[in-house]
Amino acid sequence: MKVVNLVTQLLFLLVLVLFLIYFLTGYDSAFEADQYCHSYLSSYDNLSGNYGCDHDTETHQWILYESNDNKEPATIIKKFRYKFL
Repeated sequence: MKVVNLVTQLLFLLVLVLFLIYFLTGYDSAFEADQYCHSYLSSYDNLSGNYGCDHDTETHQWILYESNDNKEPATIIKKFRYKFL
């Protein structure tokens, strides 16, 4: 019985820590994440137009990326996750 109680408490503690990490990290809204993405974008030398920000609705984040001219996948520079709930 003590082992079941210990496992239950550890599971509860793990869920609580993950919940706190999710809500204490990330931006409060998609608008705020968008503003930070474009702020970082302005710090790059974007004369060639290879840098950009894109909104990924499935993962709830804005992505700062660098595209390539030779049809290779874009390189992700930074992700700006925002809270969904």
